[in-house]
Amino acid sequence: MKKRVVVGMSGGVDSSVAAYLLKEQGYEVIGVTMQIWQSEESWDVQEKGGCCGLSAVEDAARVAAELQIPHYVMNFRDVFERRVIDYFVEEYVRGHTPNPCIACNRYVKWEALLERSLAIGADYIATGHYARILRLPGGRLTLQTAACAAKDQTYALYSLTQEQLARTLMPVGEYTKAQIREIAGRQGLAVADKPDSQEICFVPDGDYAGFIERQAGEDIPGPGEFVDGTGKVLGRHKGIIHYTVGQRRGLGLPLGERVFVTRIDRDRNQVVVGKEEEVFSRELFCDRVNLMAVEELTEPVRVRAKIRYNHAGADCSIERLPDGRVRCLFETPVRAVTPGQAVVFYRDGYVLGGGTIL
Repeated sequence: MKKRVVVGMSGGVDSSVAAYLLKEQGYEVIGVTMQIWQSEESWDVQEKGGCCGLSAVEDAARVAAELQIPHYVMNFRDVFERRVIDYFVEEYVRGHTPNPCIACNRYVKWEALLERSLAIGADYIATGHYARILRLPGGRLTLQTAACAAKDQTYALYSLTQEQLARTLMPVGEYTKAQIREIAGRQGLAVADKPDSQEICFVPDGDYAGFIERQAGEDIPGPGEFVDGTGKVLGRHKGIIHYTVGQRRGLGLPLGERVFVTRIDRDRNQVVVGKEEEVFSRELFCDRVNLMAVEELTEPVRVRAKIRYNHAGADCSIERLPDGRVRCLFETPVRAVTPGQAVVFYRDGYVLGGGTIL
């Protein structure tokens, strides 16, 4: 009997080709598009290549018809709003800079979609992510970086559990983007040339502050003080949701020299600024740690750590502290360690684990 796999089809070329590849490999493929946003009246999903709206559903349905596989739309609006939207807004209001894609992967694409897929008799779920699943000699599952390093998405998937990895297929991880588009073109898939999504799907215009203001209303901290590292007041800021660590542009501080955001102090409603060298750190701490390649950290381990999605990574040593946090000490200082972002640890080309920067 064929193994049944539910493919999360976003209407993009990657997930479309994932469905094609799995069908070719002999799986019984069911396409599912996750309906997660309320409407697309205020944003052009078609132009942005987004994965949330009606145009995504239409593209996914068209591809499913071309592949002759069933296609369904599942409503995940509630979990998306609670786990992704609310989290995104709350973190910014706290003075942090969140990564909503990581939350969406963890709680929507894997936890919620996997639960529903298993309920309808599926053996696996699959996505169009550029990553590969690797079973280590000890038996644990982890994520190996994609064959196409430029498209690797393992950073955004570090929080997946062993149970989720065991039920996941990632066929796209063995290919480059050019090869994926070539396969789509060769099969005549309508989305072969569809552009990639570049922005957070629910904030396609990039105006995070405006979105947060509309969502949170009066709960947003108002204007406050710009200060330097000694606490000296340098000017007024327009609200901490407008700033992130490492930011230089848009500060509006006529100081006669370039300054950067070095820290956001939510309790005092202050944005701390300093010279560029003050943006660099040799140490960070993280919590909400998920270990993928090992069951626990019993001693310091040397790894390569990424502190944001487009970070090249830096060599460091990590150790677990008695309170459960992980301390990360870099060989050379890294720029803009940002609370709320993920730090992901790699060893020999696979994910050891990761956590949320404090």
